[in-house]
Amino acid sequence: MTDFAHLLPPSWKPQITAWLTEDTPSFDYGGYVVGEVQRTAYLLGKGSSEAVLAGVPFFTEVFNQLGCEVEWHLREGETFQPVKHIATVKGKARYILLGERVALNMLARCSGIATKSKKIHDLARGYGYKGVIAGTRKTTPGFRLVEKYGMLVGGIDAHRHDLSSMIMLKDNHIWSAGSITTAIKHARRVGGFTLLLEVEVQSEAEADEAIDAGADIIMLDNIEGGQLADVSRRLREKWDGKRKFLFESSGNITESNLQERAIEGIDILSTSAVHQSVQHIDFSLKIQKSN
Repeated sequence: MTDFAHLLPPSWKPQITAWLTEDTPSFDYGGYVVGEVQRTAYLLGKGSSEAVLAGVPFFTEVFNQLGCEVEWHLREGETFQPVKHIATVKGKARYILLGERVALNMLARCSGIATKSKKIHDLARGYGYKGVIAGTRKTTPGFRLVEKYGMLVGGIDAHRHDLSSMIMLKDNHIWSAGSITTAIKHARRVGGFTLLLEVEVQSEAEADEAIDAGADIIMLDNIEGGQLADVSRRLREKWDGKRKFLFESSGNITESNLQERAIEGIDILSTSAVHQSVQHIDFSLKIQKSN
């Protein structure tokens, strides 16, 4: 399998530099205590349950910038049972400690997102759902790249990365433009043929208007249960052979209600449950005592 690190843009490494600058803006008092003696540290995957490892290139780059070497004993995307020796870091003591918390905090969140993403994905597949499972754009400013990366490692779709990735017209766009049809018309004029256009709707009537106006994806926001199945079925029957479109179900999708949303006729399930308030994975970096 191709390495997910090959997706990363040229701009990602300066982000690591900024993390290190933020964490040590002035004197490194602890580093003064330990000095530059060569040490070896073990990265341990802890916690209480199976987890997915994600965030490998970011972790490695933290220590590369500090002149340390990282040897991985587990491939990114693989699961592990705690306690697991996942990697070994070698370098000068003060530099290992300079990178420790920055690297661990990133790895804990990225792996947490990958673990949750895999769980939601596997649950949906277990229910027989064959469509796309996706995250959302409700990501942390400045940390989006890592969070989207974790979704991909966990086996789901990262959805749009930013406002420029796809045209998405939500309720505020529609209310400001005056109507769904008007909003789509204006968006098509500037978006051209290369961008997909998605419209968030609150009812069957709004979905019908969006399809008629030429939307590529119809987000049936907070439409649930039997109503979701009925709306998608009726609209597909009405527009069969006349329009091509996808249905996306979104809004408060969690593990507890996933089964009722993972139904035939819905092409995409998008949920922020895979990255908002997700349980982080517990890691520690332990410097080994010298002989």
